[in-house]
Amino acid sequence: MTDDTTHDDDGTSEAGETDDAVATPDGGVEETTIDPWGSATIADYRKLFEEFGIEEFEELLGGVPTPHYLMRRGVIFGHRDYEPVADALANDEPAAALSGFMPTGDPHIGHKLVFDEIIWHQQRGADAYALIADLEAHSARGMTWDEIDDHTESYLLSLLALGFDAEDGTLYRQSENRELQDLAFELGSNARFAEFGSIYGFDGETSVSHTQSVVTQMADMLYPQLVDGPKPTVIPVGPDQDPHVRLARDLAVRMRYFKVTEAYASFEADAAQRELIGRAYDALTADLDSDEMVRCAAAADWLAEYDAAPEFTDAKTAAVDKLSEAGKEPVRPRVRFFHRHGADDAFEAMIDAIDGEKRVYEGHIDAFDLDFEAAEELAREIEVDTGGYGFIQPSSIYHRFMTGLTGGKMSSSIPASHISLLDDPETGYDKVKSATTGGRETADKQRELGGEADDCPVYELYAYLLANDDDGLVEEVYEECVGGERLCGDCKEQAATLMEEFLKTHQEKREEARELLDDLDIVLDSDRKGPGGSH
Repeated sequence: MTDDTTHDDDGTSEAGETDDAVATPDGGVEETTIDPWGSATIADYRKLFEEFGIEEFEELLGGVPTPHYLMRRGVIFGHRDYEPVADALANDEPAAALSGFMPTGDPHIGHKLVFDEIIWHQQRGADAYALIADLEAHSARGMTWDEIDDHTESYLLSLLALGFDAEDGTLYRQSENRELQDLAFELGSNARFAEFGSIYGFDGETSVSHTQSVVTQMADMLYPQLVDGPKPTVIPVGPDQDPHVRLARDLAVRMRYFKVTEAYASFEADAAQRELIGRAYDALTADLDSDEMVRCAAAADWLAEYDAAPEFTDAKTAAVDKLSEAGKEPVRPRVRFFHRHGADDAFEAMIDAIDGEKRVYEGHIDAFDLDFEAAEELAREIEVDTGGYGFIQPSSIYHRFMTGLTGGKMSSSIPASHISLLDDPETGYDKVKSATTGGRETADKQRELGGEADDCPVYELYAYLLANDDDGLVEEVYEECVGGERLCGDCKEQAATLMEEFLKTHQEKREEARELLDDLDIVLDSDRKGPGGSH
């Protein structure tokens, strides 16, 4: 879950770079892999929608109050279940944003994307959390504690300099947060090594500490709800961190005391079977008087004749069998509360809390006067009241990887390919002036054919950073480039000047933030010992 928008050449991730990836005109790279510690090679961002279920952010942009420029420009391109967060922000309701940073080197312009996303959510009323993933850095990267300490302060200074409100937000180190570690222990009781092998490729050579650091990251993503109770929470990350998000969402569900589902009869049915039974119920109800009931046997007969799609073949057979066995039992819509775990008093409290008609069975309760949304909220309330967490599945937003200034990958081992937030302003200026562009071979061809802004690292700098909130400047650069009016020399001069100004201002603000950091209750010099591990 740590911000991994960049990658080192050893195949391990940091924030803001890609490794062993060749850029394509649409801003992706040649392979599609999802690996939090390997090469984040995204050949075509559309594949993430098709293969991994990431949703397009543009489709919900209209529901986001005053969206950040990274959202408006498509740099934030995808999400998982962000609607509850957007709704909370729009209605001044509780929400949270959290992301983590592995202190493996200097903070750079890739990290700034995530810094900005956390700060934007904080400014719109969300509780903001930023963490130093030092346990992960130690276990998965083999970094010593001295090395980690050297970089921790620098990350925090840049975050504060960019506008993070430390008085209103929360900063912590994984290694110093006992509540977090206790939560990780509890989450681990619902995680299995087999799924770690399936998700991450862990095997007999994977260290136990590395495995433990993954569970700690799951706890990070749920930590805002541990502090102030259940609330929609967003995790801004690069798409290579999606496996962490998916596992955290699964664990959030597994920790819940009650599973709430829709049902139509006393027997259990899976989602596909329920859908088919629902179709039978709707069709038969349409022909009945208001005082008549649909019986399971009648629903079985109707469904047996129903021409279901091929993917529903097995579900249809199972549903018909279950309905037939139920015979004369009425088919009635209801919500069902399965008591998966938690104290017995939680089950008893749920029985008492359900108003209206209900049926109590061994291990579950059927309620006939609640809709699904109200049932979910009631289950969460009872869980929290009886000592549980009541977690809401964390949401996520995903930003595109930046192309290296030299073309292709952006790598911390190639200084000219990226810009550190600690670079001397003149160095930043020189790096931009030397950057690869999407320009043509000659000025005449550029004027005739226009430049290729969509394949230009310098244009990315405008869109991701230099134009800040000025959409007009981004549009001007793009249109003048592709229209042949803007030549690369002048464009790079403008970008280099803006970069120099940004670095100068940022570093001045970092110095101002030192006094603030000194006053914060966060450990900068760890007393931990150890040579560093290996994954």
